[in-house]
Amino acid sequence: MTAEILGLEGPLLWYLNRSTGVVTIVLLTITTVLGVLAIGGRPAGRVPRFVTQAFHRNVALLSMLLLVGHLVTAVLDEFVEIRWYEMFIPFVGSYEPLWVGFGAIATDLMIVVIVTSLVRTRMKHNLWRGIHVSTYALWALAIGHGIGVGTDMTENMWLLTVVCAIAVPLAAALRLGRLLIDRTSTSSTTPGGLK
Repeated sequence: MTAEILGLEGPLLWYLNRSTGVVTIVLLTITTVLGVLAIGGRPAGRVPRFVTQAFHRNVALLSMLLLVGHLVTAVLDEFVEIRWYEMFIPFVGSYEPLWVGFGAIATDLMIVVIVTSLVRTRMKHNLWRGIHVSTYALWALAIGHGIGVGTDMTENMWLLTVVCAIAVPLAAALRLGRLLIDRTSTSSTTPGGLK
């Protein structure tokens, strides 16, 4: 009924819900990759640190806004009954409880990560960092949610999902490689590392 009042009904809500979900996972992947590649706040290239941090932060906030659109359209769309509290409390709904539950956990984690990032200067760094690392779980749960609930996993959607699923582990491998190279070059330039 609420959807009809707003003039939104039928396939329009489904398209809005699906498109906001797809763009959200792409943006989550981008922001996770940006976060992974920033080692100790150092950017992956010659781009100034404040630019990469601002871009990372803005992409994360944009993904949160799209997530809100995704949640609202999921509740308004009457084709499948999803109640508003199912967006935050996992595994309580009747429609695909596991996969919708993954989305609920991802939503909860995203809220926690964004709120703690906004108050980062008032937190101990190790606590903030520990919470921030949960974005790996958030991202993986969001990928699982999209696969499990996605009613139109076409070849293009599978390809996009695979690209997103590969991007974060690839970024993590690059980061580990850079850390190993930095450690090796640091130990070889110190007096104890000279041979």
